[in-house]
Amino acid sequence: MHARVATPPRPELERLSRDVVIASPDVRVCVFGDSFTAGVGDRTGAGWVGQVTAAAQDPRWSLTAYNLGVRRDTSVDIARRWSGEARSRLKDGDRFGIVLAFGTNDVDEQEGRRRVPRERTLDLLGQMLNDAHTAGWASLVVGPPPVLDTALSARAGALAVGMAATCAHRDVRFVDVGALAEDAVWVAEVSAGDAFHPSTAGYGRLAAIVAPVVTDWLAELASREAAQWSPARNGRDR
Repeated sequence: MHARVATPPRPELERLSRDVVIASPDVRVCVFGDSFTAGVGDRTGAGWVGQVTAAAQDPRWSLTAYNLGVRRDTSVDIARRWSGEARSRLKDGDRFGIVLAFGTNDVDEQEGRRRVPRERTLDLLGQMLNDAHTAGWASLVVGPPPVLDTALSARAGALAVGMAATCAHRDVRFVDVGALAEDAVWVAEVSAGDAFHPSTAGYGRLAAIVAPVVTDWLAELASREAAQWSPARNGRDR
């Protein structure tokens, strides 16, 4: 007869057997825009995108954000490049999203004419949102911020109204940042700079408006079933 050896209890193993560990979804987001998206004027290099990305880190998801801002880009420029640039970055992961942030360059006037007519801007925005939905990518749009030129800012504000309506028609979140026109930090830094771009603190004020909306958007995105959002992919990377 063999003696039976008693195994001491392992409470930690019992807990592990009861709890199912679920990895946070791998969320990839591309942020398309102009010089504001690129963070021009911020000597730290973070800009509002970097500050929002930092604020949006959360145990519920693993976030990778790609800043794809290009100086002087209008909606026309972004419409030409966004899909290919997104596809090269959103081929892996669990959830995917795009952020579109433009408008200031569209309403800039050269020789008395806007660089992009209002209806053209809104049509392009609608097309990009439709194409993103077809690709399985969630979308979020950030409106153009005010600048020192009050007439340009008024045109940007009017465009933002149309952008908001375009987004609402597609149930896409829109962030209006026009309130920065009354923000002392934003106005002071834009005035002290090139009349368009703030520095670190000013971008922080913009980020403070955008970050809560982005965080809610990411929470909704992370909670969805992968099949609802993910296009076909060939594997995972690091």
